[in-house]
Amino acid sequence: MIHEILEIEGAPFFSYVRKANSLGHYVPAKFASRGTAKATTDEIDGLLARLNVFTQDALGPMRKDNSFSFVRDFERLLGDSFFAKVKRFISMQTDAADLESGLVHYLNELESHAPIDVLFLGLGPEAGGASHLAYIKPGSGARANDLAGVIPISADILSHHVNKFKVGGAQTNEADEAECKRASHILTLGPAAILRAKRIVQSIVDAATAPGKVASFDRLISAEISGDRDERARQLDENPGLWIRLNPNVRSLVLPDVLAGAH
Repeated sequence: MIHEILEIEGAPFFSYVRKANSLGHYVPAKFASRGTAKATTDEIDGLLARLNVFTQDALGPMRKDNSFSFVRDFERLLGDSFFAKVKRFISMQTDAADLESGLVHYLNELESHAPIDVLFLGLGPEAGGASHLAYIKPGSGARANDLAGVIPISADILSHHVNKFKVGGAQTNEADEAECKRASHILTLGPAAILRAKRIVQSIVDAATAPGKVASFDRLISAEISGDRDERARQLDENPGLWIRLNPNVRSLVLPDVLAGAH
């Protein structure tokens, strides 16, 4: 992993996708302003016209136009111009009658564009300095050959999701919030997507509002991954953030406050 410390809360988002045709899509708000500005000009129209953009996780069952959906959040952050210019935007089928069947349809689309050229990931803090990627949570039992999964979701995670959207400035309403809190599962890309991606760009920001990221990042970069297959599987299930260490082409973009507790 290569770590780049960002002294300002911006990031060279499009410099990582100049040659890409498909993206696993995770766009933090700090990245979005630059992307939105460029998309409103013709500067990167050629690039945008080549891109097949995929979401990497979603709550379900839930309408795609729910204001608490990741789809609506991406549209808010990146703007209408971005989505009007990309070749395709493919999201997980959260409104399918059967979530697993909808996920299979999504995966067929993803596999038809494989491999992912650039996969954008964050780092979600977990108890004890563990972390999650996409929504591969500790104890989920995800394995190296799992391309995606449907995972039960707790009320605590739903409440955190709702609060995060509200703090982030999403325009929400009570009906959408009620539907969001009825979601029973989260659909997520799995370890195979991380391992097979040609390049991963990871952003680790917002330690001021999510202080657990400091310990999670420290553990991510300092943990010694076992050479024993069974022990390594246990490590990865207990701390899924470590999956990113097994891809040979990763660049992590971090703000200085994330490094506060790093050894």
